[in-house]
Amino acid sequence: MLMPKRTKYRRPHRLSYEGRAKGGRKVAFGEYGLVAVTGSYVSNRQIEAARVAMTRYMKRGGKVWIKIFPHLAITKKPLEVRMGSGKGAPEGWVAVVKPGRVMFEIAGVPESVAKEAFRLAAHKLPVKTRFVKKGEEEE
Repeated sequence: MLMPKRTKYRRPHRLSYEGRAKGGRKVAFGEYGLVAVTGSYVSNRQIEAARVAMTRYMKRGGKVWIKIFPHLAITKKPLEVRMGSGKGAPEGWVAVVKPGRVMFEIAGVPESVAKEAFRLAAHKLPVKTRFVKKGEEEE
């Protein structure tokens, strides 16, 4: 599971996933990419589930790059606790994904295999996605 080795603060402020992604908009390493169309928080468990779905479909062939990392700690207060009394305890880690961000890349497999692998991965993610090839310009 992806998570930071250490962080400066245990309970950071939430970051916005509104607006367009500034970086990570091009397919850099692989031949094909999975791009977020909507913004959301993607948890480390969701990233891992998508990775497993892709690698299982590709039967260990090709290479997968994960272009997002869950840097942000998300907190949650216990059930049935009154309002106030400070911020809750850290519960998990999320990556802030904005629209236009390339989340995963694949190389070394035919386009049809990459499309199906990304389709399976997209079902595990909380964002709408689309398939892109290397060199296609993002709008």
